[in-house]
Amino acid sequence: MNLLFIAIGLVLLILGGNWLLKSAVGFSLRLQIPKIVIGMTVVSFATSAPELIVSIKSALDGHADLALGNVIGSNIANLGLVLAITILISTISVEKSFYKTDWPVMIIASFLLYGFIAFDGVLVRYEGVILFSMLIVFLIYLLRFQKKPAVVDELPEDDVELPLYKNVLFLTIGGVALWGGSELLIEGAVGMATKFNVSERVIGITIVSIGTSIPELAASVIAILKKEKAISLGNLIGSNVFNILAVLGLTSIITPITVKDQGLLTSDIYWMLGISLLIFPLVFAPVRMKLSWKEGLILIALYGGFIYKMIA
Repeated sequence: MNLLFIAIGLVLLILGGNWLLKSAVGFSLRLQIPKIVIGMTVVSFATSAPELIVSIKSALDGHADLALGNVIGSNIANLGLVLAITILISTISVEKSFYKTDWPVMIIASFLLYGFIAFDGVLVRYEGVILFSMLIVFLIYLLRFQKKPAVVDELPEDDVELPLYKNVLFLTIGGVALWGGSELLIEGAVGMATKFNVSERVIGITIVSIGTSIPELAASVIAILKKEKAISLGNLIGSNVFNILAVLGLTSIITPITVKDQGLLTSDIYWMLGISLLIFPLVFAPVRMKLSWKEGLILIALYGGFIYKMIA
């Protein structure tokens, strides 16, 4: 039953995120918000909705390790799994915004999170306010100074202005699906952790985080197979930035997150920092501003080692 709850929960989260995205883009077009603003804000928030809902629900239910493990695990999966599979299928070119904006902001956000939780094991409200404020500053900077969005809309063909009733319908069923999916996923994850005597941190950082990264993986693979180059490293880095600044920022503003399993602080967060730092040299060597199957093998091997260490 726990596995069934997890599977149904993940399906509902993926569908709910997609419906919410359709609604968000539809409302944005109806309000005549510029496409660049939609890409940087609406699309980014909508695609981060599964992580956000799961983390807030987990923290409110007293499962802080599940909330934090979900975000740290998702950030590791975005680079070690999603990016790896994408570049194993096809070489991608990296935009200059990678080293000018995207990567530095991801590293600052990652080390800021580390500084907040490494010493006292708690992410309190004022630290959440700092994280979320940094996101607002980052978005204002992007909108004013960057011509291309850091997060690209992978499905521009879906950007059709829908009738108002369809926008409301997608918003409603998307919200209900996200709520129901998070309930089932968390119940299944906690149940599985209890049954197999595995910590919530391990479940959160493996099953839950991979599950909430499925939309990014699906979008990346479909874009590559369609020979579309809209997918970029900036998308995944942007997702990591939103996970830390928006998901953990908002979650800790609503309720402080207290780490129970020290493995999050002694191991997992170092894996996240290490893979995030490694991306920089991989972009410049051996071929400058390109990521190919060679770098993909390095990343997938690291991710495999991380998962083995978690479950061994």
